[in-house]
Amino acid sequence: MRHNVHGRTLGRKTNHRLAMFANMAMALFTHGEITTTIPKAKAVKPYVERLITAAKKGTLADRRRAVAGLGWDKPMVKNDRDESVTRNKFGEMTAAPTVSKHLFDVIGPAMKNRVGGYTRIIKLAKHRLGDGTDLCVLQLVQDAPKTKPATLSPRREKANKRTAFAAKAKAAAAAVKA
Repeated sequence: MRHNVHGRTLGRKTNHRLAMFANMAMALFTHGEITTTIPKAKAVKPYVERLITAAKKGTLADRRRAVAGLGWDKPMVKNDRDESVTRNKFGEMTAAPTVSKHLFDVIGPAMKNRVGGYTRIIKLAKHRLGDGTDLCVLQLVQDAPKTKPATLSPRREKANKRTAFAAKAKAAAAAVKA
């Protein structure tokens, strides 16, 4: 029996599991969503939510705790031509925004009005090729997306054009007869 044993081990040693959580959290904060297996997503969700709660508070101790939880403060560069990156004359990166800075400056304030539930797990209909395990998307919850104005389907638009053309042709034919 597993009395008072919390969390999932995921078949890994403690150090490996914590490093995996830190890597998954950094990827989630960088990209906004990650695709992973359902057990991993359920295991990393509380880890990520604790980091976001610390980012909401924003104290120095919380910053230090978050950086320690992330393992190392990775530069957050999405592509090679990012303007926020400074490089030396050899093209090596000298300064770039980091994941913890993004967490405390962007993600924390965005979640300020939420009490909890900063992430969601969406199960996917596809399976991993190697072992066939179920996959899911772990993503940060955003505020309600801005809805686009309702657009008609392409079939409906074609039907409306046909109807308008037929009405115009009918009116032209009636004008010729009169």
